[in-house]
Amino acid sequence: MMVRNWMQANPTVIPSGMLVSEAKRIISENNLHALPVVDNGKLRGLITRANLLRMGSFVLRTQNADEFNFFVTRLKVRDIMVRNPATIHANDTMEHCLLKGQELGVAQLPVIDQDQVVGVISANEIFHLAAHCLGALERRSGVTLAPVRLGPGVLGRIVDVVEAAGAVLQAVYPIGRQDDQSEWDYPEKKVILRFHADAGQDVVAALEADGFPVIESTEMQHTSGPH
Repeated sequence: MMVRNWMQANPTVIPSGMLVSEAKRIISENNLHALPVVDNGKLRGLITRANLLRMGSFVLRTQNADEFNFFVTRLKVRDIMVRNPATIHANDTMEHCLLKGQELGVAQLPVIDQDQVVGVISANEIFHLAAHCLGALERRSGVTLAPVRLGPGVLGRIVDVVEAAGAVLQAVYPIGRQDDQSEWDYPEKKVILRFHADAGQDVVAALEADGFPVIESTEMQHTSGPH
């Protein structure tokens, strides 16, 4: 999965000389999480919703008319932006993007292609990716298996059991911490399965009968109303 296929493309960008109060208006009215700051086609910084909210809250708490006037009429984006923000390339993988965001502790990354800002990856895009992968946008049933050592053929065996129980398998996600494993060991991971089936309990029974304990299961939702 490439970043360019999941990013918010053609993002709104602002110049460093814009008033902070105007940047705050743009973010609020367009429900954005971040605004790349671009001068003469080059990325100079990043303004985030969180930074603007903190700044606005501070000014309001001071109850100082002069500071409020300065915030509204004089404070520029360049004065508070994150300079030289971390970026991601449009041709990077989403896996690399997630790892970079986690390592740096940032929730917004401008996306660069040929030195131009072509998109933004924020929490919205990450949540959308997670929803897509876990089948939240579809009516899927699912089970999570207790940690299993994923030696040769184990995933194939799990798939065979699920399909033999009458399910149409949609996705398989082994989940675990790689750093908990020796480089010589087969990893031991939980396995999340998403599938279409009228009777998810049949899949659960088949898996457990074959030695794969199920620690949680969800049934396909047949209505679109609240549950």
